[in-house]
Amino acid sequence: MLSSSLRIVLGFMCVVLLAISPAVAQAEDPLDNHQCFGDDHVKHIDACTELLDQPGVGLGVRSSAFAMRALGQSLRGRYAEAIADYNAAIQINPSFAVALNNRAWAFFKWGKAAQGLNDVERSLALDDMSPHSYDTRAHIMQAAGNTVAAMADYDRAMFLGGLRMVRLYQCGLAAAGLYKGKPDGQTSPELRSAFLQCVAQLTCDPLPPDEECRAATS
Repeated sequence: MLSSSLRIVLGFMCVVLLAISPAVAQAEDPLDNHQCFGDDHVKHIDACTELLDQPGVGLGVRSSAFAMRALGQSLRGRYAEAIADYNAAIQINPSFAVALNNRAWAFFKWGKAAQGLNDVERSLALDDMSPHSYDTRAHIMQAAGNTVAAMADYDRAMFLGGLRMVRLYQCGLAAAGLYKGKPDGQTSPELRSAFLQCVAQLTCDPLPPDEECRAATS
C-alpha cells in the first residue's frame, strides 16, 4: 500500500507506489531536485543517506528522506531496514500518511501483515481518499482470510484509483492466470470473477509482480 515511496510503489506501489516529496521544503528549495526525492529508486538509499548526514537539514526534509530511503530498502526486500527508517520518518511526523501506509506495506511484504493493520488504519484516518492505502488494507484483510473486507477495499481502491488502478489489477490477475480480458482499465463481470477467485486464496496477489512498477504508482 510511501504504502509503495513502501507499498512505495509503492509501491503499481506502473508506484505508486510512492512518490514522497519533502513536505516542508519550498518549491524553490534546491533539495526539491535532490536524487533522494527523484524517480530513480536505485539511487534513493545512497542519496538519502548522504542528505541525512548533512548538518542543518530541517525536520520535514529529514522525515521525507527517511521515508524515501525506506522505500528504496523495501523495494530491495530489506524490510527490517525499511521499517527502521519508516519509524524514524513517523517519529518526526506522526501524521505522515504515506509513510504509515508504506510501513504497513513493508510489514505485509515481510510476512507480518497483522503488524501493519494499525498503520494502514491510521493512514486512512489521515487520508481516506488514497487508493494505495485501501489496497494495502485489502492485502492485509486477504492475508487474514477476511475475503469480504478485502474485496470491499479492492473495490474502493479501484473507485479512487480509476483507470490506472484497474489496469494494474487486470495486469496482476492476468499474471495469476485468472483474468483473460483486455487491460483496458474498465471494470467488468470478468474482472469481478477473477478478483473473487484471487481473494479466496491467501497467497494470490492481484497486483503485478514487478515491485518497481508498483512503486511508481504510490
